[in-house]
Amino acid sequence: MPPLRLALVFLFIAGSAPPGHAQGNKTFPTNNEIQLLLTQTDRAIQRYMPVIDEELRMSNGGAEAAITDRKVVQALETAAKALKTHPQMFNGPLGFTFFEWLDDASRNAALCASAANTEAAKYLMAGDTSKADEMIHLSQSSTDVSTLIYTVSENAGSLYERYLKAEESVVQRCADDPKKGSPAKKQ
Repeated sequence: MPPLRLALVFLFIAGSAPPGHAQGNKTFPTNNEIQLLLTQTDRAIQRYMPVIDEELRMSNGGAEAAITDRKVVQALETAAKALKTHPQMFNGPLGFTFFEWLDDASRNAALCASAANTEAAKYLMAGDTSKADEMIHLSQSSTDVSTLIYTVSENAGSLYERYLKAEESVVQRCADDPKKGSPAKKQ
């Protein structure tokens, strides 16, 4: 992720909470919440894989895009496998990377939908309504999957935002009073 995009994401996360929320609940995402995210991700991936296969089969020159889509899915699957074993790894750099991959998958599916619409228009202008219908179906499937993955990524983003705020809270408590801030030093 380019440094500017990363900075913008952090600024958005830092500035997105309502003013009264800053004093609210600052808890780290729990194993159960992370496991739910992983279940949602798994279901989204299972819906996405057939769309990628269809994209690969039907696209003219779309093989490169489908290969990129598969790499993103493979990265998500690898990260999900690690997180299923150690859910608290989400509360760190892997959580942000996982969120990024979900965002990439959602965007890639949306790009597939756009490309399929363009191809459908070309087929319609050429009079091949059968191929146009196939492309429209691919576009609709891609749009549906993009929306699903985007919804899952919103959950991941929300959990990661909670992690950042909880981490900030711990750092602030340690800075204010090192004896009270550290869980190991609490009496």
